[in-house]
Parts: sequence; C-alpha cells; structure tokens
Amino acid sequence: MTDQLTKATHFRALHERPEPFLLPNPWDAGTARLLAGLGFEALATTSLGVANVLGRTRADRQDILDNCRLISEATSLPVNADLENCFADSPAEAAKMIEDACAHGAVGASIEDATGDRESPIYDFGLAVERVRAAVEVARGLPVPLVLTARAENLLWGVGDLDESIRRLQAYEEAGADVLYAPGLRTLDQMRAVVSSVGRPVNVVMGFADPTITLEQLAEIGVRRVSIGGALSRLALGSFLNGAREMRAGRFGFVDEMVSVSELHRTFGV
Repeated sequence: MTDQLTKATHFRALHERPEPFLLPNPWDAGTARLLAGLGFEALATTSLGVANVLGRTRADRQDILDNCRLISEATSLPVNADLENCFADSPAEAAKMIEDACAHGAVGASIEDATGDRESPIYDFGLAVERVRAAVEVARGLPVPLVLTARAENLLWGVGDLDESIRRLQAYEEAGADVLYAPGLRTLDQMRAVVSSVGRPVNVVMGFADPTITLEQLAEIGVRRVSIGGALSRLALGSFLNGAREMRAGRFGFVDEMVSVSELHRTFGV
C-alpha cells in the first residue's frame, strides 16, 4: 500500500467497518515507524507534537504541512492530518489547507472550530458551519477520496456544554463532514450521547477521557475511531524529563528502562 489513492481508499474503509480502529499520533519519522511496526493500521499527525519537537507553544502552517509529508513518507500507512483551524478564519482560506495537506501526502484531514484566540476561542456557529462546508467542497474535488473530519472544540474551551457540541456536530454532518469529533468528552455517557446523535463515524480522543475506558467499551457504544492526540508526545517528554532530572541529581537508574538499540534497529531496518 504505497500510492496515495490506495491509502485513501483503505483509510475510508477503516471507518466503514463495525469495530473501531486505533489512530495513534506520531510526531516524526521514527515514531511513525515504531507505531507501524506495532501493527497499527493508520496514523495521525499531532500539531502539539510538532510544536513540542520545535520547542514552541504552537507550530505554524508550514511546520504542520512539512510534518504531514514527513509522516506520510515514513511508512506505507494512511495518514490523517491535524490541521487545527487550518490557520485561517475565512472559509475559503481555511479550505485551501485541506488541499495542501493532500498535496503533502495526507488522505484524511481535520478542520476545527477553535479560533486560536483566547479572547474569542470558538467561531460563531454560522461561520463554523460555513468553514466546514467550504472544506467539504474542496475535499470532494481532490484526486483522492480524502476523509474530512469536523471538530467541535467548545468543551475544551468551556464554551457551551455537550448539547452545544452535539448541535455543532449535527450541523457539520449536514454540511458534509465524513467524521465527527468533539475533543473533551470524558465519560462513556458523553460519548454515547454524541454517537447516538449523529449518523457519521465518531472519533474519540482518549487524551482527555477517563483512562479506564477500554476499546471494547468504545466499540459497544458505536465509536468508530480512537486517537490519542499529543498524549504520546507528552508521555515521551515526561520520561525524558524524569531521566534528565535523575541525571541532574547524580543518579542513573533510568538507564534500566531504555529501549534496546537492537529493537530500534529491527524496526528501522538496520
């Protein structure tokens, strides 16, 4: 599975099967290959992971696209691109990034209704729907059947409640989005409410949810896709900091927890 059309067809098919699939989020070629080596069926970029690699609070538009190409070329797996708000307010400009993500190898992409402005963090309902509709129009004109995900971000920013998330997701479904996503869902009951309110596949991100929830439980309520956002990046950086702090204190017990060079070489093909 190497050409983009084949990847896109496979990625869309993953959303159509009855059981959910796992969509982990690497941040560079090495982590992408490690995840592929573990048998995951698809990958997603993480804008937070890109920012972490760069040592910044936020990656810029070209950083995101360059990382999308890097992850897409690292393995033969389909890649979904985390594009944040597509780095534009206007529907037409935002939709242009969907096209650019496809040109950088992605076969799936997301558009969210968070503005990036802490003073006014969520786009007004009407504009948010227009942005999704414009993204859908661009996605439908691409040479591959790109899977478009529309994200309702209001729970993460304390704007409205679950009912508002559902209202937005239903409008995004009507506008043509292929997958619906409300980061910030924490309980099975909240997830069940979202899944039962829409007719398109729902992505749940477990980076914000009750960690005791299992994949089997998510399958029972009808979730179709499970991602982790920037959690693996944060986990890796947490381990790095713990080891560095131990070293700074003059202790080196952390070396007992290192992955072996031979395991890395097996995955990377050395």
